Amino acid sequence: MGSRLTIRIDFESGAALGPGKVRLLELTAETGSIRKAAAGMKMSYRQAWLLLQALAEAFGAPLAATATGGRAGGGARLTPLGDTVVRRYRSLEKAAGRAVGADLTALEKALSGPVLPQKRRKLSRRSAKYS
Repeated sequence: MGSRLTIRIDFESGAALGPGKVRLLELTAETGSIRKAAAGMKMSYRQAWLLLQALAEAFGAPLAATATGGRAGGGARLTPLGDTVVRRYRSLEKAAGRAVGADLTALEKALSGPVLPQKRRKLSRRSAKYS
């Protein structure tokens, strides 16, 4: 397994969009449930709900819509805006990966091979601010 590029977008408004929030949206769409999406990410329902609320605030409209139970059952789905945000983020991620492929490979080779999670050293606060 090689290295991978992670994209986090910090908007001028102070809002941020990254792989965690996008994955939460994807799991909500896949499972039809915020609760199941949260469980799939090993987070509480409350944390997932707060992240979805933050996204709705940042984008000015909900990215996920919920329906209460009843004959057809309840659940959650992405709104058209939510679909667009996920699609655009994944497109941006792929384009960035293609653009930096050679540099990422060179950096990985400079490390004498892929960095596995157990090989990573934790950076001290002092060295972390320079990365």
